[in-house]
Amino acid sequence: MSKAYVHTRHGGPETEALIDLDRPGPGPGEILIAVRAAGVNPVDWKLRQGFRRPGEGEPVFPTVLGSEAAGVVEEVGPGVTGFAVGDEVFGSAARGAFAEYALLTADVTAHKPAALSFRDAATLPVAAATAYDGVRQLDLPGGSTLLVTGAGGGVGTAAVQIARAFGLRVVGVASEGKREFVESLGAVHVPSGPDLAERVRAAAPDGIDGVYDLVGEPVLTEVAELLKDRGKLVTAGSPQQAAAALGGAPVRRVRTAAVLEAVADLAVRGALKPHITRTFPLEQAGQALRAVEDGHALGKIVIEVAA
Repeated sequence: MSKAYVHTRHGGPETEALIDLDRPGPGPGEILIAVRAAGVNPVDWKLRQGFRRPGEGEPVFPTVLGSEAAGVVEEVGPGVTGFAVGDEVFGSAARGAFAEYALLTADVTAHKPAALSFRDAATLPVAAATAYDGVRQLDLPGGSTLLVTGAGGGVGTAAVQIARAFGLRVVGVASEGKREFVESLGAVHVPSGPDLAERVRAAAPDGIDGVYDLVGEPVLTEVAELLKDRGKLVTAGSPQQAAAALGGAPVRRVRTAAVLEAVADLAVRGALKPHITRTFPLEQAGQALRAVEDGHALGKIVIEVAA
């Protein structure tokens, strides 16, 4: 038996519990790891509430929470090549990550560079990879100005740094309390709130060339008006219909090991710092999730699992 933090039905925090589960076995295309760290993301509590990713059916309860993890390979499933027992890896969880043992999807798993800690690696498969996919999708030439809304959160923090690494000027929208943090990432900070577009125009008098939205409506509609080319509007904060209505698009998640290797390389080179602001042991996974669910988390929250 092993410890896992689960939700027992759709709903709020009252559905969560730390329980004992049988150690899972990897199926085709899966890798079993002993978890050393797991990143916490908004999608985790949204899934608990009943959100479903495209193509996914209803979960079987209890369902282990968590979407990304780093750890040591314990077992390799049928058809999986390139990984062996004892390898240090990080990737996307196939069936939950807040646990002592987790299954990773082999196609979205990469070897952890020795220079990268487990807890830093655990922040990359969801937030950093989403940021990378969105910046690449916008495909702005060097010297362009990118507006990032939600610049102080997990994806936003990574998006600002990745955009800067690609030679872009970045204007980051976040609360006034996050000004110093956003500016430390290399962005021009613009406080969130009413009349946002007016403040963005003042901060970027030469105009905005692209928008990476991580907040959703009504901010999405307001910042869309800043663009001459609505094709340079990408959102991870609103449904596809809302983005399409404005002439933009949702971020297209690539979900490959190559993307994980690319963001890990940026991290090793120092161009992408995970900015982990709080860590929790597995026994306090609920507190970690609350820290993200309240909507005011700065940078990344990570759950660490003892070896």
